[in-house]
Amino acid sequence: MPIYHSLGKIPPKRHTIFRKPDGNLYYEQLFGTIGFDGMSSLMYHTHRPTVVKEIVGSKDVSPKIANKHNIKARLLKGFEVPPTDDFLESRVHLLVNNDIHIGVAAPRKSLTEYFYKNADADEMLFIHQGTGTLRTQVGNIPFQYGDYLIIPRGMIYQIEFDTEDNRILFAESFHPIYTPKRYRNWFGQLLEHSPFCERDYILPRDLETHDEKGDFVMKIRKQNQLHELVYSSHPFDVVGWDGYNYPYGFSIHNFEPITGRVHQPPPVHQTFEASAFVICSFCPRLYDYHPQAIPAPYNHSNIDSDEMLYYVDGDFMSRNHIEKGHITLHPGGIPHGPHPGAYERSIGKKETGELAVMIDTFKPLQITEAALAIDDGIYFQSWIDHD
Repeated sequence: MPIYHSLGKIPPKRHTIFRKPDGNLYYEQLFGTIGFDGMSSLMYHTHRPTVVKEIVGSKDVSPKIANKHNIKARLLKGFEVPPTDDFLESRVHLLVNNDIHIGVAAPRKSLTEYFYKNADADEMLFIHQGTGTLRTQVGNIPFQYGDYLIIPRGMIYQIEFDTEDNRILFAESFHPIYTPKRYRNWFGQLLEHSPFCERDYILPRDLETHDEKGDFVMKIRKQNQLHELVYSSHPFDVVGWDGYNYPYGFSIHNFEPITGRVHQPPPVHQTFEASAFVICSFCPRLYDYHPQAIPAPYNHSNIDSDEMLYYVDGDFMSRNHIEKGHITLHPGGIPHGPHPGAYERSIGKKETGELAVMIDTFKPLQITEAALAIDDGIYFQSWIDHD
């Protein structure tokens, strides 16, 4: 996060004595990435954050790959993934490579029985259905329909839902997730041409500080293993922190689309980036205003990337027979574009109410067994004109 934030109590100088009211020391922790070169925050703990009482066990949670060499356009029916009580068990990996794991989840219950840390990947959770609160060691973030939650690797969190009807698109990125660099100046401030600004961020608030000792279960994902450990003190014992490395939220409804006289390319919808992929937001917007404009996207070839689209809401004008929660995959190597009739019927249209999330990866995506279970099997033939 290229914006400074602080919560709670911190000393006036880093790496100096900071005492509790009883005279004992608080324990400083640097929470950073990329060695000491990436973004970081300084936390001040009531108890040592290093005390592990027990390692209970580990289990393999690797995605089960069914197709490593996919050339087939696919339509996955995301809402056919059944709801599951446990938050982590509800995650179903669908499309994966060495850079990113993409999937959907339908958790019924809040994550309150244990704490979770992804030690491998930054996480993006897109809230399709549901409201609640992301609780973390550096503060809480309320969320609702349309919110992106960006959780940096190593962040300890729990999540509370207000109801049992929750649907989430998630991405686990093995590269840090940033805002696009072309939107930022040399100092990191978002520029005037950016489709969002710092005011739109949902920053952590309501810092919880628990001074508790006991047995606290922590589940840590590392190298596709889910390890269960027992810590001796409550993980949310931070009295204060400051820095640049923390979770935050951003609503897709606050993305301001960039439009033009003729059809604009997908990069104008970019919302986040990593070195190996981009995440884009397709939002309600006015169509192109050249008198001869064709609003539907032109056919294009994905030579260097696979394109995944997650359909959230509205009528997606370039596709036929698309419903909420559908996921389409257009693999690199073959061109794709509007479905038959979509090119023509877009002419003269003035606006769209579509809402979708797109992830373009620069390496091919592999298909999991779980993805095949919700694949319609015929999407690749949907450009055949039967008239």
